[in-house]
Amino acid sequence: MKFLKAVPILYSRDVEISVTYFCECLKFENKWEWDHPPTFAGVYRDEVEVFFCKEGQGGPGTWLSLVVDDVDEYYDLVKDSGAKILIGPETKEWNMREMLIECPDGHIVRVGHNTNCD
Repeated sequence: MKFLKAVPILYSRDVEISVTYFCECLKFENKWEWDHPPTFAGVYRDEVEVFFCKEGQGGPGTWLSLVVDDVDEYYDLVKDSGAKILIGPETKEWNMREMLIECPDGHIVRVGHNTNCD
């Protein structure tokens, strides 16, 4: 038996706004929506999936860490898209180069790559 993946479920005041933000600003793709207007939805990019739920799961201000192969390339992709970038790419003492992005519900997305591979 092995684990295959983890899919975070983030609280969302407005699922449609969350999906739009992740798709337009963070360059994910809309995978599915439940109800109209949506109360539950999922987005994806490559091997990463994120779900949004309007009620009953999670709370505002969750931190999510995403590992990419090149955070500077990702920064270049999203910097002019309307993403709320709190901190641009910086090399950290814990062997990561990472950036911080804030979502409409106050979630913080930490995107980075391991600097041991540079």
